[in-house]
Amino acid sequence: MANQTAINFLTLPVELVYRILDRQSDFTIICSMRNSLTTLNLAKNKIGNLGAQHLADALQYNTVALTGLDLSGNRIGQVGAEYLAGALQHNTTIITLDLSGNQISHIGTQYLADALQRNTTLTTLKLENNPIGEDGAQYLADALQHNTTLTGLDLSGCRIGQDGAQYLADALQHNTTLTSLDFSSNQIGSDGAKYFADALQQNTTLISLDLWDNGIGEVGAQYLGNALQHNTILTNLDLSWNDIKDVGAQYLADALKHNAALTRLNLRDNRIGELGVQYLAYALQLNTTLITLDLSKNEIGQIGAQYLADALQRNKKLSTLDLSWSQIGQIGAQYLADALQHNTTLSSLGLSKNGIGEAGAQHLADALRYNTVIRILSISLALLSHLDT
Repeated sequence: MANQTAINFLTLPVELVYRILDRQSDFTIICSMRNSLTTLNLAKNKIGNLGAQHLADALQYNTVALTGLDLSGNRIGQVGAEYLAGALQHNTTIITLDLSGNQISHIGTQYLADALQRNTTLTTLKLENNPIGEDGAQYLADALQHNTTLTGLDLSGCRIGQDGAQYLADALQHNTTLTSLDFSSNQIGSDGAKYFADALQQNTTLISLDLWDNGIGEVGAQYLGNALQHNTILTNLDLSWNDIKDVGAQYLADALKHNAALTRLNLRDNRIGELGVQYLAYALQLNTTLITLDLSKNEIGQIGAQYLADALQRNKKLSTLDLSWSQIGQIGAQYLADALQHNTTLSSLGLSKNGIGEAGAQHLADALRYNTVIRILSISLALLSHLDT
């Protein structure tokens, strides 16, 4: 019998394989994948808390070699979160877990936070669009003071508020592993921005911070601008849709004159006018590290475009600039086109929805004859299709 060939699924008729699988539980099927499956995406499958329990059972005893699991949009709730948290205390393979949009409250978050204090392999946790609130934020903040492996945390749209922001910001002053935090759309206001600004002056590992749609306003921008003058670690900052206006832009511009770490800044949809753009443009003439700047959906106008064009003739670092939806017009397009004939670093320029017309497109087309660097120019291609080349 020792020489008898073993029977496996690869040698069985497909009809028989289907019959066998029909008689197996979800748990058994998942366990059978342990030798090959490393990433499993079950997003939006209505698995509920019972489905989460089956998966947690498989993960708890390391019978599955999964490293990535996406369970977003499955309504697992706090019960399902408890099952998965129990598994995380024993599992040693999962490094990325997405639980976004699962109706997990502060109670479910507490289970997960407790697990994070013991888990030593998870590096990325996504909890986007769960109503964890400030209490849930406090549980996670406590976990971050002990966890030494988590590098990415997504808490966008979690109804945390400024008090919850304070808990997490305090944790960042002590945590030495987290490198990316998405705290967008939590309505932290200017006070919440101050908490994070204070953290940035102490934290030595965070390189990416997303704070879009938080209502930080001019005052919040001031706090963050002051922090950026001293922070030497952060490379990516998203402050889009925060109503910082011209005054807030001035504070950030002052920071860019001194900051030597930031490479990407998103200021989209902030009601920044030509005065605020003037401050930023002057900063660009001095800054030597910023690579990507998003100023789309602001009130830049043709005068603001002129300020930026002047900056582009001197700046030697910026490679991506988005000015879409910014009321630039054909005259503003002409200013930018003139700058492109001399700039040698910008490779991507976004000018969509700016009303530049055929004349503006012609100016840009002429510039492209001289510019040898630009790779992506976002305007209406219909305007260029019939222009002379």
